[in-house]
Amino acid sequence: MKRYIPLLLKFIAAIIMLQTLFFKFSGAQESIDLFTKLAGDQEALMRIGTGVLELIAAILLFIPNKTWLGSFLTIGLMGGAIMGHLTVLGIEHNNDGGLLFALAVTTLISATALLYLNKKDIPLLNLS
Repeated sequence: MKRYIPLLLKFIAAIIMLQTLFFKFSGAQESIDLFTKLAGDQEALMRIGTGVLELIAAILLFIPNKTWLGSFLTIGLMGGAIMGHLTVLGIEHNNDGGLLFALAVTTLISATALLYLNKKDIPLLNLS
């Protein structure tokens, strides 16, 4: 059972990030509205850029010895999402009952646990 926990954490983080990509890349109105509140006239750049970074992070989570990098990137992305909710968007955005905020927190927790579990692979720490 213990060996499946990292895989479960990877799937949780990746699925949450990947399921939002359709909305970001297709220009769904909800996504445009959210990123307009966050970035104003730079909405498209931030929306597409965030989507690309989330795609890269999700892929890195499943590459051996690079999970730490995907986790680190995910932590940064979700930290930004959480700060966006706390400062600009509000915890509940567009009458979603706080779902987007909860998904960001869940993804952040999963990525933090993965980073801890893969700390031996971080080159700068030299823990091996």
